[in-house]
Amino acid sequence: MSDPKSGAGTSQTKAPANDPKRKDDKKDEDLSEEDLALKQQLELYVERVQDPDPGLQKVALESMRHEIRTSTSSMTSVPKPLKFLRPHYVTLKAFYETMPQSDLKKYLADILSVLALTMSAEGERESLKYRLLGSEGDIGSWGHEYVRNLAGEIAQEYMKRQSEEAPIEDLMELVQQIVSFHMKHNAEPEAVDLLMEVEDLDLLVEHVDNTNFRRTCLYLTSAARYLPGPDDMLVLDIAYTIYLKFEEFANALQIALSLDNMQHVRQVFTSCGDLIRKKQFCYILARHGITFELDDEMVADDDDREVLQDIINNTKLSESYLTLARDIEVMEPKSPEDIYKAHLLDGRASAGASVDSARQNLAATFVNAFVNAGFGQDKLMTVQTDSSSGGLSGNWLFKNKEHGKTSAAASLGMILLWDVDSGLAQIDKYFHSNDNHVIAGALLGVGIVNCGVKNDCDPALALLSEYIGKEDSSIRIGAIMGLGIAYAGAQNEQIRSSLTPILNDAKAPLDVIAFTAISLGLIYVGSCNEEVAQAIIFALMDRSESELGEPLTRFLPLGLGLLYLGKQESVEATAEVSKTFNEKIRKYCDMTLLSCAYAGTGNVLKVQNLLGHCAQHLEKGETHQGPAVLGIAMVAMAEELGLEMSIRSLEHLLQYGEQNIRRAVPLALGLLCISNPKVNVMDTLSRLSHDTDSEVAMAAVISLGLIGAGTNNARIAGMLRNLSSYYYKDASLLFCVRIAQGLVHLGKGLLTLNPYHSDRFLLSPTALAGLVTMLHACLDMKAMILGKYHYVLYFLVLAMQPRMLMTVDENLKPLSVPVRVGQAVDVVGQAGRPKTITGFQTHSTPVLLAAGDRAELATEKYIPLSPILEGHVILKENPEYREDS
Repeated sequence: MSDPKSGAGTSQTKAPANDPKRKDDKKDEDLSEEDLALKQQLELYVERVQDPDPGLQKVALESMRHEIRTSTSSMTSVPKPLKFLRPHYVTLKAFYETMPQSDLKKYLADILSVLALTMSAEGERESLKYRLLGSEGDIGSWGHEYVRNLAGEIAQEYMKRQSEEAPIEDLMELVQQIVSFHMKHNAEPEAVDLLMEVEDLDLLVEHVDNTNFRRTCLYLTSAARYLPGPDDMLVLDIAYTIYLKFEEFANALQIALSLDNMQHVRQVFTSCGDLIRKKQFCYILARHGITFELDDEMVADDDDREVLQDIINNTKLSESYLTLARDIEVMEPKSPEDIYKAHLLDGRASAGASVDSARQNLAATFVNAFVNAGFGQDKLMTVQTDSSSGGLSGNWLFKNKEHGKTSAAASLGMILLWDVDSGLAQIDKYFHSNDNHVIAGALLGVGIVNCGVKNDCDPALALLSEYIGKEDSSIRIGAIMGLGIAYAGAQNEQIRSSLTPILNDAKAPLDVIAFTAISLGLIYVGSCNEEVAQAIIFALMDRSESELGEPLTRFLPLGLGLLYLGKQESVEATAEVSKTFNEKIRKYCDMTLLSCAYAGTGNVLKVQNLLGHCAQHLEKGETHQGPAVLGIAMVAMAEELGLEMSIRSLEHLLQYGEQNIRRAVPLALGLLCISNPKVNVMDTLSRLSHDTDSEVAMAAVISLGLIGAGTNNARIAGMLRNLSSYYYKDASLLFCVRIAQGLVHLGKGLLTLNPYHSDRFLLSPTALAGLVTMLHACLDMKAMILGKYHYVLYFLVLAMQPRMLMTVDENLKPLSVPVRVGQAVDVVGQAGRPKTITGFQTHSTPVLLAAGDRAELATEKYIPLSPILEGHVILKENPEYREDS
């Protein structure tokens, strides 16, 4: 019925267009013939709609609807029909109000809803109003722009109704339709945004399918970094559910680790039946550095479970690392002189070598330990002579004075890093020494060798626990610090019961108590353990006025803070208690707790809070601004945007802040760009390394080492060489330059200190704890690093990880395949299948990955079992692969 009528309609309207142009409006002059025809036709429809005959109304509405629908398909400009109907919007609205309730009225509502897209006033939400009054039809047919506009109006309406507590059922039905439309049309981010606005992300799970779940989850996990808590947790939880639904277990595991939810981790193991994939999960857990025990539910077969547990325990890490070193041909041990490259400098630097030979030797000890870390051989400590085994290696040890011997003996642990069996055998000889400092170093060395490597027979615990109660305080510190490093994150009850009594022992010296607090903080990192917190709080309350002024006392609040690392609100009860402390330490404690609890969360409000504390100009003697500045870096390191912004804020602090703030800024910059030498930060630190205040200069020099850690960065190495000749008379600064030189060449360029891994998605708590402890010690260089506690530098071992990609086959044997390595590109929410890396080079594995690099396989022959190519990746043969003949 409608066709002839509409045909008649057109024939009638065409006639006037052929007449000679009469008093046409100015506007119509620039319209083409078709446009003019369309305009008049639509005006006719508008009249017809108001006709009393329902038959005519229906025809007119349908024709109008047809015109609008066929034109909304392209969205380059406002569609013609909408443009011509704009003047009639008010007329149609008025007529709508007078119509009786009928299907026609709903029809008109649909059309008004679309017209409102271009016509309604801002904030009126008329498009949504008429949509809800209209027919229940498919909204997608009106075009994409219309659906997007509706989604925006729904979000506003939802907030309004929530505040008035009005019912929202009708809105939610519409949301269902819109989400399903978006998900079918590759607009996952828009669907997610709408569901976040109406607080119903669970709807997402039923709408994702095989084609779009990856993009949806990528958007969810990226958005989570910018959401306030607890929304971020909810969003990650949904992503976890979706990944499990589509059996992408490795991704699900990464989200479980990011949420720090051990139940989820167990669930991933129990849901997955494939043993090889479980091996890959174990590699991910091992890299994250958490202690995790498998049970028979997760892996039924005993032998399999043992193999998997070995991977989690990192027992083969040393082997893989040395395989990488052989492949890159850097096995040759390096001496400190190879690193200093003194021959490249003018004559005066070498002339000043006699400054302070013990201090020089101590520096060489550290450089040697950092550069040869994990290689098992060097030119100072492990040299074997023809006479009985103790020959030369003993000699270097005794070129160090008193507490220097502690660091020298411990450096053997660093050189044999992760190689527990041969490490313990070589360190053993020092236990028979009659010099307490050497024994202390040996104890610390045992802890370092076991760092990140777990073992069923707990050799470190067996060896170290008998020395905890000895008379000599240096031996006790060696044993306590060794336990802290070896069992970081293990939450070992046995160690807790033997260490907590020391905290409340009135006879124990302050330094022993301070290191006990740190070790307990490391072992229980991020666990919010009540008993440990109590013990540290009591230890803080027992300190006398004079002790509270000591730099070492500051380790107590830090130990307390580490218990809550990254745990956000959980810290609040303890923070309340800290308000009752002596005012000398109260604020320091407050800042430390706040910065640890929100470390790695990117919480903007906390950054503002910390900046507020830094803005105050205080009298001398206030120390709490140092940890506040470090706190800014700890909180903001979570994502790139916050990181760039905080680098700028720190620049301002340098210009306006007091001296104690300026001393902390370089360390904060060092943490923000750790093992990632950004040029702007490098320049700032280079400028500060010539600062008139020697503390600022020292911090800047150490930070140059941190941002270049393990990168062999030639520019930083050059800067440090020049600094070594600039400060050739200043023993303290020269010492710092040497340490920095050692750090830049960490593990001959194979190691990184970055606590973030898996494409900057996961933050390893133990690694961050080690870095933060070392940086807090650097807040008072003279007392700690340049005093007799220089061995706190060994806390960095907690963050050392090979920056490699090692591909292995299903039997975990190294397998060399071509990979492309290039700068990672952020492809969140981009259409199609964009390239994830740019400027790549093709290498064969094992390869090194710099900060911000990403790798992808350059062959179809294998399928990687991990979504992110980093660390150990198991490759499975691709059954569909055909070699080109």
